[in-house]
Amino acid sequence: MKRDAIREFFQRLAEANPEPSTELEYATPFQLLVAVVLSAQATDKGVNLATRGLFAAAPTPEAMLTLGEEGVAAHIRTIGLYRNKARNTVALSRLLLERHGGEVPRSRAALEALPGVGRKTANVVLNTVFGEPVMAVDTHIFRVANRTGLAPGKDVLAVENALMRRVPKEYLTNAHHWLILHGRYVCVARKPKCGECRVRDLCDYRDKTA
Repeated sequence: MKRDAIREFFQRLAEANPEPSTELEYATPFQLLVAVVLSAQATDKGVNLATRGLFAAAPTPEAMLTLGEEGVAAHIRTIGLYRNKARNTVALSRLLLERHGGEVPRSRAALEALPGVGRKTANVVLNTVFGEPVMAVDTHIFRVANRTGLAPGKDVLAVENALMRRVPKEYLTNAHHWLILHGRYVCVARKPKCGECRVRDLCDYRDKTA
């Protein structure tokens, strides 16, 4: 996709949704961090159903540590890999208290040092909580970037780097959310809804649906 088309691509997405946001439910940076950790190999809808009870019982790192692994697991057992995620949730709560005064750090290195937190999770937190112009590439963004020709890449890091180079600066902060939502609801995996797509004419995908 050429530069002019990329700018038009994001301009249209921005016009349709000027203030995009994550669909994960949270009230604090800590809760977003936990929700993103829990969202690995799970849907946002499923995570939200689990975290409503979890965050009511343990809204802070201190409360989460008190709740303990078994208590966390009881709230999130409907989510895949829930025991490992419960372990990571309690462990990261402990480290937040020990290293950061219970606050979520604004540092990629510090975030990635927490249990269960990888590059994608760190990018989500840096973008959504702190407004950093970074790109958290999940399966939706990876698909959209490759299928449309927006930022092709063989792996998530290649796509992330390509998006950071190609997305116009004025759209970069919100690009993560626009692309996820586009991939989740329009440019879906098995049969993209090209007939409903507002960027159809800009897209390089050859096998467009009606």
